[in-house]
Amino acid sequence: MTFLAVSTEAHIEMVEALAREIWTEHYTPIIGSGQVAYMLDRFQSRQAIAAQIRSGVLYFLMQDTGGPIGYLAVQPKGEELFLSKIYVASSLRLKGHGRRAIEFIESLARARGSRKIVLTVNKNNRKAIAAYERMGFKRAKEVVQDIGSGFVMDDYQMEKTLEPREEA
Repeated sequence: MTFLAVSTEAHIEMVEALAREIWTEHYTPIIGSGQVAYMLDRFQSRQAIAAQIRSGVLYFLMQDTGGPIGYLAVQPKGEELFLSKIYVASSLRLKGHGRRAIEFIESLARARGSRKIVLTVNKNNRKAIAAYERMGFKRAKEVVQDIGSGFVMDDYQMEKTLEPREEA
């Protein structure tokens, strides 16, 4: 699996298409179709993704030999790296792609001098919470955020402190 920095309009269109496919399948049972549609339009449309990239969010397409299989987005925030998004196509989950993506994010964080990775995850996204916990993330606090139009994100903030690498 490789990670391709999202830097062109074509890349952004791929992310938008992956987001629509993955979010609709995964989040509709958790938060409902209305909130999924609202969040896709507000946070994962081509325009929203391009604006996020301009503001410093780093998007990466996750690819295997058959093409894009998912995407991730991170935002450097001082000594923390905020993991904003990490999504893998449903047919390719439970094959180690998420773990490889977290390893890539950890390497990216260390290269930028980050000491911690922080993320938020919906409280009802039990499979993702369990996966993050297996990879060393701990629940830090509950976060409820009003995102407009009567919708809220009801999440756990999870964190992973990065241990310094031993020099060989």
